[in-house]
Amino acid sequence: MLDLCLLGTGGMMPLPNRWLTSLMLRCSGSSLLLDCGEGTQIAMREKGWSPNPIDLILFTHYHADHISGLPGMLLSMGNAERKKELHIIGPKGLRRVVDGLRVIAPELPFPILLHELTEERPRLPEELTAPFQVQAFRVNHGISCYGYRISIPRLGKFDAERARAEGIPLCYWNRLQHGEEIRDKDRIYRPDMVMGKERRGISVVYCTDTRPVPIIAEMAKDADLFICEGMYGTEDKTDNARRYKHMTMREAAMLAAEAGPRELWFTHYSPSELRPEQYRDEIRKIFPAKFARDGWSRDLNFEEEGEDGGEERDPDTGD
Repeated sequence: MLDLCLLGTGGMMPLPNRWLTSLMLRCSGSSLLLDCGEGTQIAMREKGWSPNPIDLILFTHYHADHISGLPGMLLSMGNAERKKELHIIGPKGLRRVVDGLRVIAPELPFPILLHELTEERPRLPEELTAPFQVQAFRVNHGISCYGYRISIPRLGKFDAERARAEGIPLCYWNRLQHGEEIRDKDRIYRPDMVMGKERRGISVVYCTDTRPVPIIAEMAKDADLFICEGMYGTEDKTDNARRYKHMTMREAAMLAAEAGPRELWFTHYSPSELRPEQYRDEIRKIFPAKFARDGWSRDLNFEEEGEDGGEERDPDTGD
């Protein structure tokens, strides 16, 4: 299972009821943080989640509304006596930016390992991101910026009858289920001898601060949840979106209509968009988008036949 919380949905500057951009995902005891705008750790505390299990922080880019909460987050981790290493991934320039921010957080009791992205669509090593699989993709903003597709894979079903027919000792079954090849004297047991085809996993795509480009629809194809910026709601702001390389809600909905995700959430609203829900009827003519608010949460489960794979929780209603 993957559970996530959209901690902040604001762009440019925080508002009284809207923190800046951040998304947190949790799976199998590990947490991943995507962007860390101002107010992220306050929103995290309001949610009742802790920063201590965060193993990995991903940054889309280095504008302040996406990274200004990092020094405080690091200090909170340090004050909790964290010892485990923290990996941070982002576009080229990551070391310069993080070192600059750490002027006010110079001494930490845990190591920070930095990984810079330079390719168009790097796939990050699973040993670095496990239990998540992370694929980055470059988008089109004023500075180097990436979107991310985060997946939880699901193995095929173990076939006990095949294992018995092959004469595979019971003591090897669990290791085969976890992908290990086993040599026993003159015999070799392989996972494909007992495992069915890989089943549908879970995928979340996060993309913000960009013009609409084809790679976004490609990466969001068939995702369980597509979280995309909806900076502006009215067409008279299209020139602003082009000038500053953002997207309107209409443009984001058109990408979703092409990609076909199971669900679309808007985030990263302009401070001028105080009531983004007012565009609901117009946007849903293109795609049934949801206008996320701070604290929106989602549990995504592996799909069983006849199920949709997830449960949404509105923080205001508990539904």
